[in-house]
Amino acid sequence: MAWVYILECSDGSYYVGSTIDLETRVSKHQQGLGAAYTRHRLPVALRWAAEFARIDDAYAFEKRVQGWSRRKREALMRGDLAALRGLASRSWTSLRDRTED
Repeated sequence: MAWVYILECSDGSYYVGSTIDLETRVSKHQQGLGAAYTRHRLPVALRWAAEFARIDDAYAFEKRVQGWSRRKREALMRGDLAALRGLASRSWTSLRDRTED
């Protein structure tokens, strides 16, 4: 099993990661032994996590979420699927409108 997780850092930013041992990985981040990004933004708090059957699926989803806006990440953490869909379609519409000019 593998996990994708979102941490909230002390400066209010979010860190997205993946691991096969969620508890240990979050503990490492909290001790300042995780990623350099979180090391300089302690303390951190786990805000969201999802389990995946395959590590490659977890890693792919981690990379996908890393590219998302703050608003979209917050919708994911709230479990607000309607907002996720709306944010996705708005960004597509915005991109389409810019390329048609």
